[in-house]
Amino acid sequence: MHYFAKISNEDGEFLVTFPDIDNVITYGDTLKEALINAEEALNGVLESDFERGFSLPQPREFKGGNYYPIAILPHLEIAYTLRKMRKGRSQSEIAEALGISYQAYQKLENPRKCNPTIKTLEKISSVLGKKLEVRFS
Repeated sequence: MHYFAKISNEDGEFLVTFPDIDNVITYGDTLKEALINAEEALNGVLESDFERGFSLPQPREFKGGNYYPIAILPHLEIAYTLRKMRKGRSQSEIAEALGISYQAYQKLENPRKCNPTIKTLEKISSVLGKKLEVRFS
């Protein structure tokens, strides 16, 4: 999953904004530095917003030379995806179906503590009626 950053050169500095997320703004002295800072700022804000219960906006596609895809970190994507896939079912219900404690499942939806094994993800996908796909890009 990624969000697009808009990077513009303003007075020799590269200003980074995200059209889908208003509260993420950063910059860099070079394009490379701006892209590094964009990833750090995006993931920091998304992690904080997510932990406070905010929904992550659906990322949109942007075309053009000023837009760059910035990936969100895997643990954040997993936590977000699990919460979204639950669709109103409680964490307790999912934990019971998985045969784990409520607290253990709760950690899976916490981006700071999410660290599931592939086996755990396979069990979760089965309980939620989904197919697990793992990709490297």
